[in-house]
Amino acid sequence: MDDVLDYPRLLRGALLGVVRQALRLVAENGLPGEHHFYVTFRTGHPGVALSKALRAQHPEEMTVVLQHQFWDLEVTDESFSVSLRFGGRSHSVTVPFAAVTAFADPAAQIGLRFEPAGHEAPPASAPGAPRPDNVIDMGAFRKGN
Repeated sequence: MDDVLDYPRLLRGALLGVVRQALRLVAENGLPGEHHFYVTFRTGHPGVALSKALRAQHPEEMTVVLQHQFWDLEVTDESFSVSLRFGGRSHSVTVPFAAVTAFADPAAQIGLRFEPAGHEAPPASAPGAPRPDNVIDMGAFRKGN
């Protein structure tokens, strides 16, 4: 336990809490107005449940869109599951929050990126390039940055 105040881990947990709460609100009340979510996750992460067909198409990472064709959204403290339509077929997906690498709600102009714990983030853009104020790169909080 080198650093009790592991701020990258604390920030990741807090921001994943925002994702978790947004999904819970939608599970309870539906999507309001023009809101819709893009959730990107690592498909090989332990606990991710996908059909063989989806895993074959997305062996490393996948983005799901929660907008029009999704059902049975369930959210726990550790994961969410949802049924979605891909290629005209319904598929169930279960995603642990630890597998999430990005979340966006374009209607709210918010986007979050998450790096896997223990991995260094690649530079998001060239040095000095502007970054939208509403995107938080967790790599910026790592030691040595």
